[in-house]
Amino acid sequence: MDHYKDIYPFQIKLSFQKIRDNFQKRLLTESNSISRNYIQGILDYSESYPELFNGIENYENLKPYEEQIKMLLDDLFPDILTYNEIKVATVPFRNKMFRKTKRFESILNSVSDKSFEFLPRNFNIEKDYILACIIILNTYYKYTIDFFRPEYYDIPDADGNLRNYRLFVNADFVELFPTKNAPEITDADVDQLLNRQNDIDFWKEKFPPDSWIFKGFTILNLTDVTIDNSISEIKTLLLNSNIFSDSRAISLKMVNILKSIFSLPKLEFGFALFNEETEKFQQSHSNYIDSFILNSISDNGCKEAFCHGAYAAIVNQHKYFSITDVDAYAQKNKSNKFANYLQAKGIKSAILAPVTKNDKLLAILELVSYSKNDLNNINATKLDDIVPYIAETVQSYKQERQNRIKAIIQSEYTSIHPSVEWKFEEEAEKLFAESAPDKNNELKEIRFHKVHPLFGQIDIADSSTERNSAIQNDLIYQLNEVLNIVNSALEIQALPVFEQLSYRITDALSHLTEGITASTEEKTDKLLKQDAQPVLEYILKTIPSCHAMVEQYMEKSSAGAKAFHKNRDVFDETVSSINSSLASFIDMKQVEAQKLFPHYFDRYKTDGVEHNMYIGQSIAKDLTFSKVVLENLRLWQLSVMCEMENKFYKIQEVKHIKLSSRSLILAFNNTLTIHYRMDEKHFDVDGSYNARYEIIKKRIDKAYIKNSEERITSRGKLTIVYSQLETQEEYLKYITYLQRKQYLNAEVELLDVEDLQGVSGLKAIRVGILYHNGNTPDTGITYENLIESMHE
Repeated sequence: MDHYKDIYPFQIKLSFQKIRDNFQKRLLTESNSISRNYIQGILDYSESYPELFNGIENYENLKPYEEQIKMLLDDLFPDILTYNEIKVATVPFRNKMFRKTKRFESILNSVSDKSFEFLPRNFNIEKDYILACIIILNTYYKYTIDFFRPEYYDIPDADGNLRNYRLFVNADFVELFPTKNAPEITDADVDQLLNRQNDIDFWKEKFPPDSWIFKGFTILNLTDVTIDNSISEIKTLLLNSNIFSDSRAISLKMVNILKSIFSLPKLEFGFALFNEETEKFQQSHSNYIDSFILNSISDNGCKEAFCHGAYAAIVNQHKYFSITDVDAYAQKNKSNKFANYLQAKGIKSAILAPVTKNDKLLAILELVSYSKNDLNNINATKLDDIVPYIAETVQSYKQERQNRIKAIIQSEYTSIHPSVEWKFEEEAEKLFAESAPDKNNELKEIRFHKVHPLFGQIDIADSSTERNSAIQNDLIYQLNEVLNIVNSALEIQALPVFEQLSYRITDALSHLTEGITASTEEKTDKLLKQDAQPVLEYILKTIPSCHAMVEQYMEKSSAGAKAFHKNRDVFDETVSSINSSLASFIDMKQVEAQKLFPHYFDRYKTDGVEHNMYIGQSIAKDLTFSKVVLENLRLWQLSVMCEMENKFYKIQEVKHIKLSSRSLILAFNNTLTIHYRMDEKHFDVDGSYNARYEIIKKRIDKAYIKNSEERITSRGKLTIVYSQLETQEEYLKYITYLQRKQYLNAEVELLDVEDLQGVSGLKAIRVGILYHNGNTPDTGITYENLIESMHE
């Protein structure tokens, strides 16, 4: 009985009408008499079985038509290919098979699980119903809805191991007809259907069950992609999981995938990290990943583990090293501890695969088996596709490990700014004096009350846009190189794969010229590595005239990121150079500021440099704080910001790219309480009211002038944000002074700042900065003149 009935929009009629149509067309054009007689014989024979062409609705028992169907499908199922092809003719959407190749039969017959049902991976009846509806839209109504997605079947073999097969459907022998119960579909219906892709009830309303006639049959072609699928799984595992984590499930999945790739049910694997500086191996410290190498040697010595040939191949040349017969290898290398260890464990063959990144050895992947010749130099090449992903994982793990080591050092040995060191010593003294063997005292929180905050930043204008532009230019350059190769190959061999790749690259370039999005780099990298690389390798092997171009490209690719990351590397180097120079400059200048009055100071680098200053009596306990001290430091901050602006552009005189800056000072008129956060090892403002300062600080540089689309910060200008009129008057005095000293020009703007979330009433002074060719500001030029001179 048909257990799929009433759950699809089709009434199925098994028909071979399109086969007969094909024979009739061939008869009209066939000139060979033998072929004509064969075709005519089939057509004459078919006249006796009109039901095979009108459509059989009760197709559960096709035994009476077995010979007729075989004859009609012999051209599609030639005997000479029956042991090679994995193919079956079916009644679509009913899982009824009526013609199979011998190889397909043997695959199904090897399944010992009686509950096994031949269905696609992650089969969902509702999604399949919607797929059937889309077939109607595309086939009958001529829409072009892209519904393609790879379908896979997972079929257990005789040993119970899953084999993976990819499905290709041939629907050339199908016709669709609406019944009187089929609603007419309009463009408006299609719009709604596409917006309600998961609403099965709505799809059934437009395509009721059994409202269409599906006449014909389909052919399923399967391809064994077990290895490809396993490689894909291991890539996903490595990208989404830390295989060195204390998760038995992850390590177990890793070994199972490797077993599938090598078709070795008793395969095991290990990892040995490599320290290039000390030339020693290191454990991964995973509870579930061991190392056969490290278990065999002492003090992690590298040369101790291998014979000379193995050491040269793995460590120096970064090549796979295989031991096909461990017993013979151990007999030949009697003093080799690694070989003796493998032999003692009953291991008979092994592969040692170097894991490298940028030509640096990061680790060794160890594969072992308990049968001779299981692992060898030939099947070692199966690792080619996965070792690069392992390298990324190992590098991330080593970086994370290094970060944790640094965190420990920072936690135990973090430095304290000299201006507040006395307070920490004072509290530590109290803790020491109060401590007793039976007490567990803790260091009290460090707080400084009634301090004045000064915040300033100089950052790179539109840094994200500049960085994206650099990435965009790099990707365009690399894609153009590949496009030139493919087009050159296309001129010599007009292969569809060349034309298709050329089109995709051209399309990618077209999108790149319009700009990039968050996923552009990832998509382009996928196009270059997964799609273009195999084609380039094929061109290298088959088209001699293109050898030089391909080899040159591959040499650039294998050289690491430098060759095709020129623009972004230049950008990053420029930003890094600017940040380092500005940070060093303000570090040097703040030493002078400490002489004016001791205060807490910190700065950090982003796309630019930000700094915090906290000044007050509570920080300098032995000195007298006054308003004059605050005024001095505010004037110092203004002048230093002008000097940093000059330095920003001075640094770029020898740089390839020219960047712009925006500078900002936040003049907060109220005092704050700051406390030392033990968990983060830095000072932060204390209390909900004081948090308003932090909110302003984080949001103000992106704020706009009230009732406009213009940012308050601007190239070539210094912006001072404040909230009270007396602060405005104070800073205008400083500006007048700095104008006389040729730090600032005469252009002064008084602005209202848009309301921020939870903050309103802010104002800003914006004043033009003068730039100087020398160190002494005797005369200055405007920002416009500066930019003009930079591009001369």
